[in-house]
Amino acid sequence: MPKRVNLPSSGRLAELDLVSYGRRGRHTPLQFTSAQLEQIGRTVSGVPEVMIKVSGGGKSADAVQAHFAYIDRHGKLEVLTDEGEKLHGKDVAAYLVDDWNLDAGKGQYRPEPKAGEKDRRPKQVHNIVFSMPAGTPAEKLLAATQKFAREKFALQHRYAMVLHTDQGHPHVHLVVKAQSEDGQRLYIRKATLREWREDFAGYLRELGVAANATPAVLRGKPKDQKKDGIYRAIKRGRSTFLRRKVERVAEELRRGQLVPEADKAKLLAMRDRVIENWSATTVLLRALGEESLAQGVEAYLRRMPAVATEKELLAMGLLAQAAAQRARVPSYEPEHAVGDRAQ
Repeated sequence: MPKRVNLPSSGRLAELDLVSYGRRGRHTPLQFTSAQLEQIGRTVSGVPEVMIKVSGGGKSADAVQAHFAYIDRHGKLEVLTDEGEKLHGKDVAAYLVDDWNLDAGKGQYRPEPKAGEKDRRPKQVHNIVFSMPAGTPAEKLLAATQKFAREKFALQHRYAMVLHTDQGHPHVHLVVKAQSEDGQRLYIRKATLREWREDFAGYLRELGVAANATPAVLRGKPKDQKKDGIYRAIKRGRSTFLRRKVERVAEELRRGQLVPEADKAKLLAMRDRVIENWSATTVLLRALGEESLAQGVEAYLRRMPAVATEKELLAMGLLAQAAAQRARVPSYEPEHAVGDRAQ
């Protein structure tokens, strides 16, 4: 039975899928829009992928103030606000908390949870990071983030942002008030993030920056299921969760064999599905006369990394680290030692 590639009319690849549809009429040929062809071309040619990460959000005015102080480096960096202000100084964090009236926020006066209890207080803000690889013009990344914030939040949710350029790749910290001016709360779901990535990549392209937004799974990468707290701890190098995992993997390597993981079969099944999708895309591209792009997809599939679980990736990292350490250890030649003793 023939199959077709089902892409949304916007050209987004978020729902790339194969759908059985029975017999197709002679006069109803399948087509890709120009936007879809451009999206496929960007993906298979390795155009840099945008990253948008929701890194948490303070549940108290004090927590929000501490985050503002962190992202503006305690007053050393410029803070840009939704009202067009450019703020500097150590008092900016306190000023924004007061200006946004966070002390009166929903749940602000609920008690903090006791140790071991779940914190059910609502977020006062969402902390969001917009990032691109090293070499991306920082001023264009900031301009694209400003447009994104205006399009998504202007006159609804208060926001402020800070550009960071000191960590190898430019990124912008955006803080958005969770409750709008008319009392509506902002909920960020997976579909929301997917749409945000695609729109943000478009804003960058408008500025002449090569940018793409393809779901990780279509690029041969499994979804990262780490919770935000774990992710932030890993970034700081303080993740006890990851340290325990590394220690377990190291012990299995010392014993000579990794214990198989149950999710490997699921990852392999997902990879088969992805390859099937891209292969169907290749067939359709050739039918439409897009031979060069079809060859690009085939080359992309050949470059796709092998399926690996998180444990396997950790093991490869540990083995590479051990090999690098061995390479740094100086070798000792017996004849030198003999010569030294003779002297």
